[in-house]
Amino acid sequence: MERHPAPDSIDALVGHAAGRRRGTIVVVDVVESVRLMEQDEAGAVARWQALVDAVVRGVLPGSGGRLVKSLGDGMMLAFDDAPRAITAAFAVQRASARLDEAVPRERRTWLRIGAHSGEHFADGLDVYGRDVNLAARLTTLAGPGEIVISAQVREQVVDTLDGEIEDLGECYLKHIEQPVRAFRIGPPGPEPVIERHGGEVSLRPVVAVIPFDGRGITSDQAVLGEVIAEGLINALSQSQDLDVISRMSTTLLAGRGEAASVLARRIGADYIVTGHCRTAGARTSVTAELCEVRTARVVWTETMHARLADVVWGTSPMFETVVERIRTALLSRALELVRTNAMPTLETYTLMLAAVASMYRLSTTDFDRARLALEAVADRAPRHPTPRAWLAQWYVLRWVQGRSPDPAADASRAADHSRRALDLDPYCALALAIDGVVETHFKRRFDVAAERFELALASNPNEPMALANRGVLHAFADRGSAAMRDTLRAGRLSPIDPLRFYFDSLAGTAALSADEPTKALQYALRSYRANRLHASTLRVLIVANWRLGHMTEARQAVSEMRALDPAMTVDTWLARSPIAERPLGRLIAQAMRESGLPA
Repeated sequence: MERHPAPDSIDALVGHAAGRRRGTIVVVDVVESVRLMEQDEAGAVARWQALVDAVVRGVLPGSGGRLVKSLGDGMMLAFDDAPRAITAAFAVQRASARLDEAVPRERRTWLRIGAHSGEHFADGLDVYGRDVNLAARLTTLAGPGEIVISAQVREQVVDTLDGEIEDLGECYLKHIEQPVRAFRIGPPGPEPVIERHGGEVSLRPVVAVIPFDGRGITSDQAVLGEVIAEGLINALSQSQDLDVISRMSTTLLAGRGEAASVLARRIGADYIVTGHCRTAGARTSVTAELCEVRTARVVWTETMHARLADVVWGTSPMFETVVERIRTALLSRALELVRTNAMPTLETYTLMLAAVASMYRLSTTDFDRARLALEAVADRAPRHPTPRAWLAQWYVLRWVQGRSPDPAADASRAADHSRRALDLDPYCALALAIDGVVETHFKRRFDVAAERFELALASNPNEPMALANRGVLHAFADRGSAAMRDTLRAGRLSPIDPLRFYFDSLAGTAALSADEPTKALQYALRSYRANRLHASTLRVLIVANWRLGHMTEARQAVSEMRALDPAMTVDTWLARSPIAERPLGRLIAQAMRESGLPA
């Protein structure tokens, strides 16, 4: 059967006129196209061909649109005006849904669409220009089944008449320097495009682990997939920034013949861990996969090998490795979403994860965006102490990094946020620990800070922020061995990004107080390799290298410190340091002075 109109007919639908034109470009992108091809290549191709045919024959003739190109996993359409472009975009979505009615959900073609109005160059083969690129970039802000439009399109369409429109704010798009104002648009109707946040919200993503499939496993090893799932659930449950669904709930989901993502959505999971295992003698190989439930996007996958006995007994290092990989993937995904989406559209837990990670990356853009994200979380979760506590820590970090434009105001804001966090929950270990940090750096009441850290550890003996900063207090008081004990334990409790460099830096300070410059240099270098923008790490590098006689390296660290804070001198550091009059403070000042930092 002929799929497209005859050449003389299709000429009316495909742009051929050369030169500069004005209009609206619509870009249609297939979500997870590679996965669809892997699952069912022939079916995916046939459905795409049918969709292109439906667009060319059924959508474009009535809207005055032109098919610019079809690439197999997306298409580009051009229109003279925005309202008809949006009407056509809705029609494309409906056509795709009709073609997928009999297709299993996991194999359906989900589309995300971007639209932008502006000028572009056109010839007989393609359209070109910045506005065309912007339309394509807008698709990255859309989820499956969604349409995102630029402000230029928004100006030409009428809310509720042309569609339900939701403002996404200013969004950052890849390879586009300035933020772009974007809007999400849905078909006209009574339902809002974006669900409103209300009630109690979670600050942690919900993860479900489905029993793994066994491949080539003997009958006496048939439960190995459940054993692996149980081991991962136990390991993930130790993480303070994840909510993990119980093994009893996820075991019931195994073997139902439905897509794991569909099952996970039913039990309220945000992410799902699936995989398979295969044994060979005393060894087993395990392939694990982390999938974002809402988008069906695989955010991490890896194959690992372990001793079968260790897996069965739950003692395999593989479990800790998987947890580390999963946490890292979740943080990376959260950062990606925050950088490419407007904050009102993001889940609260995504904002929370990304805010903490961004804050400790310390680049100016990430650091400033972290405060905005934390404020958004605090607005959405007014009864949670955690975002308030992290906001207090943000102001402390800005002070420590030498970025504060008004130290007195930042001190007041930090104290206010930590007080409000403790008003919400006087026993919150994180809030108590960060209140101790505020007392240390801004108020210099070391006795009160020590009390806060003890209360935090009484509430949660494994709170790394309390341990690390209690270790710093020990270092300030020249209790080197106690300082090393606490800071190293904090590092073991937080072994991955974003906080590992921070705890390594504090361990370096502890080692200086213990008169172990070689260890101090070791910890500081590890911290520096992870993050070169942390001022405290550079100070440890200066002192450790100076103590060891490595003056070239010490001077290099001074140069990097001054690049971060050009106004930094020994006197300005002493003026803001809580330990200026203590032995460790005098040691740091001497090392910086003799390594070339101006007095």
